[in-house]
Amino acid sequence: MTDETPPKRRRFVDTTPLRVSPAFARLWFGGAISGIGAQLTIVAVGLQIYDITGSTFAVSLVGGIGLVPMIIAGLWGGMIADAFDRKLVLLVSALVGWSSTIGLALIAWYDTGLAEGDVPVWPLYLLATLGSVASTVQMTTRQSVTPRLLPGELVPAASALNGIAFGIQLTLGPALAGVLVASVGFGWTYLVDVLLFSTMFLGIITLPRMSPSEGAERPGWKSLKQGVEFLRSAPNIRMSFIVDIVAMAFGRPHVLFPALGVLVFGGGPVTVGVLTAAMAVGTFLASLFSGPVGHVHRHGLAVGRAITVYGGFALLFGLTVLGMQIGLAQGWVADVGEDFGEVNPVALGLAALALLGMGASDEISAIFRGTMLLMASPDEMRGRLQGIFIVVVTGGPRIGDLYIGVFAAAVALWFPPVLGGILIIGLIAVLVRAQSSFRDYDARHPTP
Repeated sequence: MTDETPPKRRRFVDTTPLRVSPAFARLWFGGAISGIGAQLTIVAVGLQIYDITGSTFAVSLVGGIGLVPMIIAGLWGGMIADAFDRKLVLLVSALVGWSSTIGLALIAWYDTGLAEGDVPVWPLYLLATLGSVASTVQMTTRQSVTPRLLPGELVPAASALNGIAFGIQLTLGPALAGVLVASVGFGWTYLVDVLLFSTMFLGIITLPRMSPSEGAERPGWKSLKQGVEFLRSAPNIRMSFIVDIVAMAFGRPHVLFPALGVLVFGGGPVTVGVLTAAMAVGTFLASLFSGPVGHVHRHGLAVGRAITVYGGFALLFGLTVLGMQIGLAQGWVADVGEDFGEVNPVALGLAALALLGMGASDEISAIFRGTMLLMASPDEMRGRLQGIFIVVVTGGPRIGDLYIGVFAAAVALWFPPVLGGILIIGLIAVLVRAQSSFRDYDARHPTP
């Protein structure tokens, strides 16, 4: 009788992984706190480059320049995660990332003594790329560590908890960046990241030793070729990567935020923080109330619908910017202080609502896609597939940054999110319909 009782439906995320594995809990908390600083630095670098150049395209180059190194780092990171002690890989990548942030802080303090027009931009691109490479290797390795710390049935719950951590990071980091840059400057803002980053080391150092599996392939062409060949024979996993690239390439408006804060909504750095945090609030809320997703079995269909909703909210965001640029609601302004000037709260609120919806729908998609990858992939391929997965989730937004930067400069600030939303809705409809195995994917019988 007991065996036939249906499982209790959860409303909130399952926190069991934090209770049963102290090592996972320490790594999770360390990553959540240090991630706040990482997001702070991402926003601060964009603000600093825009402050120096006044160019949205220059801001978009942060992602464009780092794209190829991040792809290499993701692929290589997956191979070294399978071939070496994963604790050591995490520690080395964390040290590299920490050093890049220290470099940004030193440069910011040095630049304050230079005359306007004499401040070089290339060191910011270099250190931002170095930090992104280190972060890519670290994310790849952390994902492959999770099954070593938790029983298999708790891995999906761990994915949802990681979504909560990411939501916290994206909520607090950008908001904190906007306030700190406006009040104390770039040097002290980067120093806050240096201090927060130290919590990551506590989570890594206390991990147990994680030796590679017996017979693990050494990093190199043969190892990479095995991962790629498996992916070729895994249409459902492959399609989960493709639909995410579509969403991120055409629906990620972050590089517009500095210009929107100055030219459209007002509010400067604070508006940048609000817009970035709004998307993170959606991510956080979707993860917090992720309990019901455990009862959804048609994961491919769910991913398609979630990304379609994402495209709809991207279109709403673009239409809001369009409305402002053609003069709608121009009289609805409020003074938010001498440092920040006037801001349009109506338009900013509508844009933030659209971004919140984008964050929520993207997180629902991510939970299902992540579960598909973990449950449908063999253990011996997990590191390399996670490496390819990280390339997708980090490389897609960089392509999106270039797309936004080019079309914003060539047409208008509103154009790329409007066109992107329409493209996402149309392409996802075509892809899901064309790949029947992805549309019919059943989590009770996972197939790659």
